[in-house]
Amino acid sequence: MPASASRKTGLEQLSDDLAAAVERAAQTVVAVNGRPRIAASGVLWRAGVVVTAHHTLRREEDLTVTLADNRTVPATVAGRDGATDLAVLKLDAPGSAEFADGAVKVGHLVLQVGRTGSAGHSASLGLVGAIVGPWRTWRGGEIESLIQLDLAIHDGFSGSPLIDTSGKVVGLNTSGLGRGVALALPVPVVNRVVDGLLAKGRIARGYLGVGLQAVEVPAALAAKFAPPARSGLIALTVDADGPAGRAGLQLGDVIVTVAGQPVADVRDLFALLGPERVGATVVLTGLRGGAPLELKVTVGERPTQ
Repeated sequence: MPASASRKTGLEQLSDDLAAAVERAAQTVVAVNGRPRIAASGVLWRAGVVVTAHHTLRREEDLTVTLADNRTVPATVAGRDGATDLAVLKLDAPGSAEFADGAVKVGHLVLQVGRTGSAGHSASLGLVGAIVGPWRTWRGGEIESLIQLDLAIHDGFSGSPLIDTSGKVVGLNTSGLGRGVALALPVPVVNRVVDGLLAKGRIARGYLGVGLQAVEVPAALAAKFAPPARSGLIALTVDADGPAGRAGLQLGDVIVTVAGQPVADVRDLFALLGPERVGATVVLTGLRGGAPLELKVTVGERPTQ
């Protein structure tokens, strides 16, 4: 047979390289048995530490993890953070994921490697569609950057690693942060949250106990504030036992400033409720029935669930 006949085409070589990358990454991909029907994927992020997606963890008792060698071992929750959709488990298992040296770029080929039980690993291939951020989630999580993917996250793939074509991890996949959009948290973001969860079991964030929506303030009422407040946040729900409820906030009240800063959007409020605000007293100014309103609220800590 001529030597040329045994040579692989470029597509065949690419196919073999991708399969090798998946096999390499799969050694630290696990199945997290923490919900009915189908397990979620997770990653042996560090020795004895598994990272998975918070929204896939439906219970915290009787947790087990199925490893790459099909052994199933017990695990405990070290911490979880719904705002960034990350959960950290501790277990007795060796191994640690390999991480890429650089960040992915738009257009890079990437793969997801999932494991949803003892049947072995699965994979899907796609592109990095966009890199977005900084971004604040609807629960107040601050994410420096976010990888938007041109692929589908299959059942059980949330919590799986996103890898490059060499098999090294560049992020953690989740379907819990965007509606119908496949996203991955870059490694530096995951590391920051994991460090906090391992240290304290949670990521503290400020909490007022209200449901708010942006609303325009009529010009005649806006003039009551200096500078004039063209918009604010109307209270649609108030937890009577929450920080704002205990301070006297009522349904229909409109908040225009918190700690002296205007809040025209819910994201503006989240930006003012970082860990440093928990336990602090802040002044809310706004309107009640067209009259000026001022309340002093001691900021609580957002519940983990």
